[in-house]
Amino acid sequence: MSALLDSLLGERPVPAGLAGVRAAAAAALRRRGLPGPRDEAWKYTSLRALEQRRFVDGDRGARARAIDAPFLPGAYAARLVFVNGIHREDLSEVGAVAGLHVERLGGRPDELAALLRSAPTGDAFGELNAALALDGVRVRVAAGARIEAPVQIVHVGAPAEAEVAWSLRTQVELGDGAWLRLVEHHVGTAPNANLASIVAAYRLGAGARLDLVQVQDAADGAYLVRRSEATLGAEATLDLNTVEVGAQLVRHDLVVDLAGRGARLRSCGVFALRARQHADTHLAVTHNARDTACDIAWRGVADQRSRGVFHGAITVAAGADGADARLANKNLLLSAQAEIDTQPVLEIHADEVKAAHGATVGQLDERALFYLRSRGLPLELARRMLVAAFCGAVLDGLEPGLRAHVDALLAARLPQAEVLP
Repeated sequence: MSALLDSLLGERPVPAGLAGVRAAAAAALRRRGLPGPRDEAWKYTSLRALEQRRFVDGDRGARARAIDAPFLPGAYAARLVFVNGIHREDLSEVGAVAGLHVERLGGRPDELAALLRSAPTGDAFGELNAALALDGVRVRVAAGARIEAPVQIVHVGAPAEAEVAWSLRTQVELGDGAWLRLVEHHVGTAPNANLASIVAAYRLGAGARLDLVQVQDAADGAYLVRRSEATLGAEATLDLNTVEVGAQLVRHDLVVDLAGRGARLRSCGVFALRARQHADTHLAVTHNARDTACDIAWRGVADQRSRGVFHGAITVAAGADGADARLANKNLLLSAQAEIDTQPVLEIHADEVKAAHGATVGQLDERALFYLRSRGLPLELARRMLVAAFCGAVLDGLEPGLRAHVDALLAARLPQAEVLP
């Protein structure tokens, strides 16, 4: 047993309704252990250093901790803020909006336990999440309801008296024909080396639409493991934009089931890494019904000694005829010491299918650099402009105010350049 699990799976008082599910998850995790180098899904992400760490299970002082979180701009129908996995009512705002029901599950151990039990098993960090989670949030949109202003869920990682581990569960349910914009923001208020585990499930009824934006700007030194699972009914649409720029080590599993006929996924994402950051994105999309479609475009940038990993897998199941599947992953290396590993995977078990996938890893176009320099731009500023344009090409779907904020986050991660007078 690693030092990490020894420090986290000890006994501590928990609400009676949670005791059983937490004990079962802890026992399963002890048997399984954390993923190792022989685990194919983790072959590019070593956990050896993390396994030697020791964390305190939860932040006892999170409700009183002073927080100055840089919230994303815009007006929201509801904003729920969690600090080190603990809900902060003083920072949250939940108004009365017809058709929208937002609730947290921290004071409802039986309902939280039912949510933890409903999650798929077989994933080590999912079991760790179930063994540690003391809070959660459920968002429901009534059938036919159109929620004009977005809902925001903010996960704040904050320094504590010791390095802490915390977990949270999220469930989002859209009734038939419902529409919701949801923004998830992961942010750190100061450098810390906390370990966070977040599992989110999204269920879209027939004809529903979810516009989901995930902005990850966790603190330097933090460890963040996320799992996002979406199930789409007939003619449902998931529009997903993901930005990964923070944390020391981040692993994000995105699992999408196009379960109903005509279901559609559009997924655009970008990671920008520097120093010794490590980001590992595993995206798995399954076409399980006829006439489904997915359009996936991800870009990555790695500088200094950072490492990016992208695994994009599309499976077209038997009987899913008429599927249209596209995946493109383009990456830039800005340093000889940086590394990006990309794995596009296409598995087809149906006959009438349109499918395409591809991936590239390269460097900046020297001809484009020469063109900009011939117009009087310094080398570093020219490089910065080209990288910014490369990243921004997949973010056109963002609302202008949010796009400006994301552009600023990306700019802070790009190689610094002198400013023109």
